[in-house]
Amino acid sequence: MNLKWFLLCVPAAFAASWMDTSPILVFCLSALAMIPLAQLMGDATEDLAHYLGPSAGGLLTATMGNIPDIIISIFALRHGLVEVVKASITGAIVGNLLLGVGLTCLLGGLKHRAGQTFDIKSSHLMSGLLLLSTIGLIIPAIFNFSTDSEKQISLEISVVLLVTYLSSVYFTLRNPQSEIQVPIISVAEEDQLDPTQRSFGQAALLLGVSTLVLAGMSEVLTDAIEPAAKMMGFTPIFTGIFLLAPLGASAEVMNAVRFGLRNKLDLALASCIGSSTQTALLTAPIMVFVGMAIHQPMELLFSEFQVVAVFLAVGAVNNILNIGTVRWISGVKLIAVYLMLGIGFYYQP
Repeated sequence: MNLKWFLLCVPAAFAASWMDTSPILVFCLSALAMIPLAQLMGDATEDLAHYLGPSAGGLLTATMGNIPDIIISIFALRHGLVEVVKASITGAIVGNLLLGVGLTCLLGGLKHRAGQTFDIKSSHLMSGLLLLSTIGLIIPAIFNFSTDSEKQISLEISVVLLVTYLSSVYFTLRNPQSEIQVPIISVAEEDQLDPTQRSFGQAALLLGVSTLVLAGMSEVLTDAIEPAAKMMGFTPIFTGIFLLAPLGASAEVMNAVRFGLRNKLDLALASCIGSSTQTALLTAPIMVFVGMAIHQPMELLFSEFQVVAVFLAVGAVNNILNIGTVRWISGVKLIAVYLMLGIGFYYQP
């Protein structure tokens, strides 16, 4: 999918912000600019992975997979949008599972009417790790703690989550042929449909430039998101889940849809489920540490509705992954759950 035309939104967003125009206009322009920037980062990372080989390339793609989400969330924390950041973590998990897998099954199923098959054993391993990784985000919400205890337990759980992530990366890199494949290594090294065209230097330069521009655009976006959300009548939680989170996950969702259209459903599921797992194991703990560093009250205390949404998303995806084949109607079901959750979050006080 060619998104180069959306890069015109980059200078337009900077200009709109500098001229102090409507926050809604600034937000829309910067949001559109985020999509091709995230895609360029993903493309450059894939190119570098081809040159670095399976181990180093896998480590790079595992590390860079959620960088757009992390960059956007860091700038949001700098603006004091703690609830928006927590909601964006929930939204990244829910969006990748319901919207990402849903669009993949729907569009891929419409093209391949006979149904799409996948490795059911591998999918169960991926969804099982995802469920385990989300438990750490749920524990603070199901117990009542004092304010100090909330900060301490969030820090300790963040350490456990991060160690689990690093251990999973190490295991997968050391055992590339193991039957137990942890879905946090980018699928780029397995996808031979788009051979790299850039040299190592060109890919590194593209990655650096796109990251810097995305950081600048994140500053513009997060500066406009709060006034824009108020003007549109959105709550901070709805804003984080259904406005901010899809921006960082756009590259993964588009890649998953691309794999689905090419009848590579295993790769599509690895992209979506792996990204959700990364969010729980990597993005969430990093945000806690960043919050401590910049003196923002970031912890892992999510609302009951957010916890329910995560479990519903995991349960809905697990439900369609039980038979080893899916058709387009499965995508309709997942998207329907996503839309119903959106309605619920919109009306949540």
